[in-house]
Amino acid sequence: MRQLVEVKIKSKFVTDIKNGYPLLSKEAVETSGVAMDEGSILRLVDPSGRYIATAYYGLQNKGIGWVLTRKEQEKIDKQFFVKKISEAVARRKNLYEAEDTTAFRVFNGEGDGIGGLIIDFYSGFYMVSWYSEGIYSFREEIYQALSEVVEVRGLYEKLRFNTNGQYVEQDDYVSGEKGEFPLIILENGMKYAVDLNDGAMTGIFLDQRNVRKALRDHYSKGKTVLNTFSYTGAFSVAAVLGGATGTTSVDVAKRSLPKTIEQFSVNEIDYEAQDIKVMDVFDYFRYAARHELKYDVVVLDPPSFARTKKITFSTAKDYPKLLKDTLKITNQGGVIIASTNNASFNMKKFKGFIDKAFTESNTRYKILEEHQLPEDFTVPHNYPEFNYLKVVFIKVMN
Repeated sequence: MRQLVEVKIKSKFVTDIKNGYPLLSKEAVETSGVAMDEGSILRLVDPSGRYIATAYYGLQNKGIGWVLTRKEQEKIDKQFFVKKISEAVARRKNLYEAEDTTAFRVFNGEGDGIGGLIIDFYSGFYMVSWYSEGIYSFREEIYQALSEVVEVRGLYEKLRFNTNGQYVEQDDYVSGEKGEFPLIILENGMKYAVDLNDGAMTGIFLDQRNVRKALRDHYSKGKTVLNTFSYTGAFSVAAVLGGATGTTSVDVAKRSLPKTIEQFSVNEIDYEAQDIKVMDVFDYFRYAARHELKYDVVVLDPPSFARTKKITFSTAKDYPKLLKDTLKITNQGGVIIASTNNASFNMKKFKGFIDKAFTESNTRYKILEEHQLPEDFTVPHNYPEFNYLKVVFIKVMN
């Protein structure tokens, strides 16, 4: 039997929770000495004891749990999960019916009503990511609900809830057909190789779908493209398919070389005609400046935090410097695609970083387009802070 705990919420947090704020923070809870287990159902009440919402307890890097419903009589059982997943699937009807795209997000955590639960679709296979032991305790009911709502060719999972919020190493296969990897998915007609059972990542970041399409359709033809922090080279593939005269992909991870070759190969692109470099991106900037290499388009999508032998990098404080280094190797009239998935600052602050870099470099610029999360990455209404992706296409004017 699942533990039910009544939890008193401090008065200054009550209105936000009533208005739809989904995250339960440690600061919001009156300390009561009540022990809570991962997955406990929490009956949230105001200081006078009146019902506000029902949540679950699950420790993760953002808080201590997530609100599930504001209906006092609603039970948190398999039928609750069937309802939530059905609603999420209905919202993605156009993606399920799209012939040129076969990978997308089906359920986006708090945006679809269950924080900590992510479900992605890859050509008939489903991958479920669990972000706390609390939500993982509902695993059986959620998997039963998923199989009631959609036809699952094969099921994989990622556990992302160890003490540091990192991926837990395991065999990710759960049930159904075992995929033959790499699995080839389509994204706006482009082919990408993915592996659902190869560690924390699958080979592609689905939230950049619209950005890759924009690069292919509007910014690549006849251009030289530098793809930094390139991972498996997905942006490089989009650039070549858009008519780029040449691409350079740079990533420090050794496996980026075979993975990028694989992405080119599944699209029948001669990878030997493209430049793939396994090296520290910060070293590459210095190398390119020294050799007077310049590019028409630079894709800049660094991790939120990175540490190498020589450097510690954080997007929150180092992005302006990174942009200034990028400007040195970008042609006049060129385009920098500046991207970050750091949720600790918003688009306005990110544009402030851009302005600072260009001002300090005495260079004019024009913002051509902006992107945030695509439509399948639903975010809670009225709470833009959950829309973590920020991408700005910047034209270098002089």
